[in-house]
Amino acid sequence: MKNRMATWAVAGFVAAAVAIAGQPAQAFDQGDLIKPIEGKLTFVFIPKVIHPWYEVVKAGAATAAEEFAAQGVEIDVIWDELPQADVADHNRRIETNIGRRPDGLAVSCLDPSTNVQLLGEAVEAGTNVITFDTFCSDDFKFVGHKNDAKDGADLAAFLAEKIGDEGKVGILAGSLTAANHAARVQGFKDEMARHPGIEIVFEQPDDDDLEKAVSLTENALQANPDIKGIFGSNASNPIGAARAVVNAGKTDQVTIVGMDDLPETLQFIEDGVIAGVKAQRQWEIGYWAVKYLVAMNQNHTTPQEHATGSQILTKELLTQ
Repeated sequence: MKNRMATWAVAGFVAAAVAIAGQPAQAFDQGDLIKPIEGKLTFVFIPKVIHPWYEVVKAGAATAAEEFAAQGVEIDVIWDELPQADVADHNRRIETNIGRRPDGLAVSCLDPSTNVQLLGEAVEAGTNVITFDTFCSDDFKFVGHKNDAKDGADLAAFLAEKIGDEGKVGILAGSLTAANHAARVQGFKDEMARHPGIEIVFEQPDDDDLEKAVSLTENALQANPDIKGIFGSNASNPIGAARAVVNAGKTDQVTIVGMDDLPETLQFIEDGVIAGVKAQRQWEIGYWAVKYLVAMNQNHTTPQEHATGSQILTKELLTQ
């Protein structure tokens, strides 16, 4: 009896399977998950401050927008820029733009401790958020360069070699709340701790202000006439240090290293005033930020992090 019941059960199962197989399968196309773009997209970029470095980011973003325009996707890329690196102003701009409900919000974090909460509110409001340039939190997608401490350490080792592993050096520390500036400074100091013949005699924040970097360097040269090296933690201060050193007639006495490849920086490198910099690929940052914001609006999967990297530039490399 048991065998007969088992036979009936198997037969029933096969019959059901045949019946199902005879019916057309329900259609499922993963392409159906992608949402079409309807109307113009608006993306807002909020950098840390108005600065020539971000002009290259803008150029990358503009190129990406042009490519989408050729495909029939219109994008309005708006830059809401701060005249000075002011945390309160930066947060006000983030909060205001959350209320405007753009299709995408890209923020370079000036003060992660306060930016994170606001960006979380933007996500809760349904806004597509990307952080760029300066890493803020793993809670948000990031396009940029995160190995800031290594950049500082690499430049410290480079500077130590250039000055014969001994002498006095100084640090232009950028904005104290900017995580990337702080990480570069810490990386520089950690590496210099391995060079007992080198003494760090000053460390001052320049707030990403070129003229302030000039003034701070002038003061440092007066207080330490035998200083042999200066490290700049952002794109402005190597230029400020170079201007001050040239004005003081100490080009052959003070070795300058720092970050990024603005046109004036490159000229100072070719002229032998700046020994070398670590340059980021910020054009890529703007380009991929726009690409990913469009993808997020289309419901594509996107990477949590897109590392854009950095490289050291010296006179030898530039004149090859």
